[in-house]
Amino acid sequence: MADTRERRERRTKRSEAAFQEACGFFPGGVNSPVRSWKSVGGAPFFVARGKGALLTDVDGNRYVDFVGSWGPLILGHCHSAVVTAIRKQARNGSSFGAPTELESRLAALVRKAFPSIERLRFVSSGTEACMHAVRVARGFTGREKIVKFAGCYHGASDAMLVQAGSGVATFGLPDSAGVPASAAAHTLTAPFNDLAAVRALLQANPGQVAAIIVEPVVGNAGVLLPAEGFLQGLATCAKEAGALLICDEVMTGFRVAWGGAQEVFGITPDLTTLGKILGGGLPCAAYGGRAEIMERVAPLGPVYQAGTLSGNPLAIAAGLATLKELRRPGVYERLESISRSVAGTLLEAAQAAGWGERVCVNRMGSMFTLFFCPGPVTDYAGAKRADAGLYARFFRAMLEGGVYLPPSQFEAAFTNLAMDEAIVKRVRNAARAAFASLPNQCSG
Repeated sequence: MADTRERRERRTKRSEAAFQEACGFFPGGVNSPVRSWKSVGGAPFFVARGKGALLTDVDGNRYVDFVGSWGPLILGHCHSAVVTAIRKQARNGSSFGAPTELESRLAALVRKAFPSIERLRFVSSGTEACMHAVRVARGFTGREKIVKFAGCYHGASDAMLVQAGSGVATFGLPDSAGVPASAAAHTLTAPFNDLAAVRALLQANPGQVAAIIVEPVVGNAGVLLPAEGFLQGLATCAKEAGALLICDEVMTGFRVAWGGAQEVFGITPDLTTLGKILGGGLPCAAYGGRAEIMERVAPLGPVYQAGTLSGNPLAIAAGLATLKELRRPGVYERLESISRSVAGTLLEAAQAAGWGERVCVNRMGSMFTLFFCPGPVTDYAGAKRADAGLYARFFRAMLEGGVYLPPSQFEAAFTNLAMDEAIVKRVRNAARAAFASLPNQCSG
């Protein structure tokens, strides 16, 4: 009954007006493409505030938030420890362009969580982190080519916009206008979970590959899990070829475990990129790895990288507060429990509506994707077979039930520590109604 009332009373007038105004300022009315809801239809709601597991839009509608700022908000919105840390730092200054002790404190926590990171450099975004990690790998090895995987997104730098997953969702080479073919020419792609394809690329380009870069758990083709032995095999391939292994843990770092996917799968990359949770919801990222590699970075070495807001004290303070909360006993066990309940609830609702054999859920820790296709989905080609049109209808139906899922079939959803059984119940009611509203037959 509560969900029916929410659907009937959902208002959109202010959001629609705000979107029309924004279209006069920004391309597509947004400052990042997926926010436009182009793949799910309709105009996006505009957020007024967030608290805990909920978002409230400018029309007063409230939603359970499974986007979580695309991953950073593992504690939920406006966590008291994070808000307090930001306020405290703001009173002392928001930016200095000079070192602070806070940077070393956060770096110390990063090293405890990721033993593979002996030295690191803070930057402001995951795109920066990955771009500079690739540059360092090239500077260290003296080679130019990079191996990446179809559907893996490593930021919007020129060399990485090749088969880059959710942001572009095409198979063009390169994926974006404005990227010279020459910039993408040194980027080689293989299917995720296909070691034989990686070996073939390395054999076809002997002594030319600087690094293999991978999302250890893919989050930008929907959630894709590595096959048993795949990540360990990549490490072996890289070592045998004289290349570096770069783990892009911008999304998985501190989310699938305290020590990220490296901890879960027992791998030791040469370089790692971090972001999202690292900044506690503020712009902060990092790249780091073995000391001998990172000592090639200026001012110690010839690989140049700089950033005016790198190590911004507000972001560092928010990150410190977040990581300290994540170190509390039982945190990841609670997160796993709620994540398992949410994923199970979606599958139960699908089964009850006769959709059980036509959808699947991929989940790793507190990130998941509901695919509108039979499982398993193990690579980008498999993810592309999912029915994005049905997902769009499901997204809109869930929104009417007060649940905000990612506005794309090919983006990960995230749970957070502010969620509880009351949230799961709300998701259950919305999902049952949403599945019941779908057509009886798949269109794909």
